[in-house]
Amino acid sequence: MIMNCTFPTVTFPAIPNFTTSTITACPKTLNVTSLKNPIPFLKPPTKINPTKLKLKISFRTRASVSDSNGKPGNWVKWIPTGAFSISADKVFRLISGATASPIYQFVSSPTTFLHSVDPRIKLVWLLALVVLPARSHIAMRFGLVIFLSFLSIWILPRHVWMDQLGRVSLLSGILFIMLGLGADGVTPLVQLRTPPPAMMGLPKLPASLAGYSYLIMKLGPLQFTRKGLSVASIAACLTFTVFQSASLCLTTTPPEQLAFALRWFMLPLTYIGVPVAEIVLTLMLSLRFITLVFDEVRNVALGIVSRRINWQHLTMMETIDIFVIYFRRIFKNIFIHADQISQAMIVRGFRGDSKTHKIYFMSDSSFGMADIVSLLCLVGVTGAALLSDYFLV
Repeated sequence: MIMNCTFPTVTFPAIPNFTTSTITACPKTLNVTSLKNPIPFLKPPTKINPTKLKLKISFRTRASVSDSNGKPGNWVKWIPTGAFSISADKVFRLISGATASPIYQFVSSPTTFLHSVDPRIKLVWLLALVVLPARSHIAMRFGLVIFLSFLSIWILPRHVWMDQLGRVSLLSGILFIMLGLGADGVTPLVQLRTPPPAMMGLPKLPASLAGYSYLIMKLGPLQFTRKGLSVASIAACLTFTVFQSASLCLTTTPPEQLAFALRWFMLPLTYIGVPVAEIVLTLMLSLRFITLVFDEVRNVALGIVSRRINWQHLTMMETIDIFVIYFRRIFKNIFIHADQISQAMIVRGFRGDSKTHKIYFMSDSSFGMADIVSLLCLVGVTGAALLSDYFLV
């Protein structure tokens, strides 16, 4: 830090009756006693008035990156560079691009056979796809993943299935690698308490078991074992089937039909006091509200990206402040939408009692060829999953 300071300047009043003519050359030796009155020469004849003094004080401060020795200061290395701001720009662009596809939204066109399947059969399929990956052979688990992938490519539009399959596959792949190497990845440093079979006189293992190996692959200190493969395949396949099957169901089924199917299955629970009407109404509002949340997340991110902020000129605190404003705006818009929905329900006569409020369901109870084919496929997949543990070793 370099500081330039200007010291104050004091201006004294002129001495009266003192001209240049009275000034003579100063001798080499000055005899003070020869002067008649040396006191007026040493002191001004009049007193100085402090109010007449003119003080001119000015300070100027200047900061420099280098110190007095010309080397950079220590505080320079603590200033964040533009990498954090550039990554913030990428985050907003990824958010605006990730929510561009209609995630968990009903897509009315193009109409496929899955649109005409009864919603009650779809709910049974969802339940089966949640249970089967954990109760079947590893080959059957990956078979369900391949089946859902081809079904998504066939049913969904191109820009939808490419986005969804890519993100769900990435998440499932990360889970598979982490759990596969972490479930039984580190070799335990434990010594067996029992002596080896040769010392006890026991025969060696049979030849049929000589090809068995618990260790599948070794990566440095980590190892990929059969236990890790089982745990990783269950978690990854279950994650993929849950996300992708739910996406297929919500993309091809309106919320009113899903509410009708859930109400049809839960009607017997009304006899034991379960509030089925409130649960169905909550489900319908939740399915409608999911689309609003994704729209708000995408619109606010697009608003920030469209302003073309020069992120490299922002400090880290200013970038964090933009993120805070982003989340605050999202929650504010969501609460505004929630208030508008409640006001619309009040205007339409809703007073808090779900039993007295009429809900119009879009349902068609007639079974067609698509429903019969779906039931047959469900029975075949369930039977193959249950028998896979007995025939596939």
